Amino acid sequence: MLPWDAPLAGRLESHTFTSELLRDNPLGDPHERPLWVYVPPDYDDSTARYPAIYVIQGFTGQVGMWANRTAFRRSYPETADAVFAAGAPPCVVVYVDAWTSYGGSQFVDSPGTGRYHSYLCDEVVPWVDAHYRTLPARESRAITGKSSGGFGAMITPMLRPDLFGSLATHAGDTLYELSYVPEFGRAARVLREYGHDIFRWWDDFRSRPSFIKPGDESLLVALGVAACFSAREDGTPELPFDPVTGRLDPKVWDRWLAWDPVRMAPAHAETLRGLDAVWIDAGTRDEWFLDLGAAAFRDELLKAGLPEDRLHFELFDAGHGGIDYRYPLAVRWLAERLAR
Repeated sequence: MLPWDAPLAGRLESHTFTSELLRDNPLGDPHERPLWVYVPPDYDDSTARYPAIYVIQGFTGQVGMWANRTAFRRSYPETADAVFAAGAPPCVVVYVDAWTSYGGSQFVDSPGTGRYHSYLCDEVVPWVDAHYRTLPARESRAITGKSSGGFGAMITPMLRPDLFGSLATHAGDTLYELSYVPEFGRAARVLREYGHDIFRWWDDFRSRPSFIKPGDESLLVALGVAACFSAREDGTPELPFDPVTGRLDPKVWDRWLAWDPVRMAPAHAETLRGLDAVWIDAGTRDEWFLDLGAAAFRDELLKAGLPEDRLHFELFDAGHGGIDYRYPLAVRWLAERLAR
């Protein structure tokens, strides 16, 4: 495999999207965001309308990372393009940026980060439908992502069933007592060096190259997700654990649990039962036990009454990283099931 950019059979267009909902956001992050839109090989030679697949990223991700190349692997735009070049039913693919200064937005509206759920649903989706020949219906629209992006792919159809009728989640965040709680103990240990003050760590983190000290990842997740799930009204992130002992703060922790897709599912059973296609996968050695979370989410879908023939569930031999080869498998599966 050649290590350079490969020509696409379709076309990837890059836009700068101006968001009114992100203007004056609490972190002062840019309200102008990159937005990539891929059109399939026959788009220019046709007047047809196409289903759309929205791609969202994991924590610390931003849209430019989709062009990153790793050894002996193609980038996501190239592997997705290969799916359609090989004959999969054509789709428009939309790559959305929801980065924040803390590393991510979890695709929710929060006083700590901004209105990223509304930005995706109420600004980006209508703009794409207005500027591209998409089929503007839930049956023809899917959302997919990995890790925090997989979390966003699970919750967005629950919250906006009028927009998204299908999803794919790769090792999506869920079952928080297994995925998040172990990180809190690690974070509390590191905070000893900072007088148990996470904002002293944050000042240090921003003053040096990132991720060169042990515990940086655990603390960034704790701070960044707290900004999304448990920010005070003034925008201050409130940790769900005692920074001295690591003990859970039940009041704050309950706010995190309210965003656990496994726990959200029963309240959205009717919506989940009506989904058209759901892809769930994860590696059996996932460091955050998201394989177990994937199985728990699958069980909730089946309990809600989702027909088994609309569900693809798979656990495979892998950890949390290096599973980008799974993405085009889900793209093809979704493309074959979206309404045309």
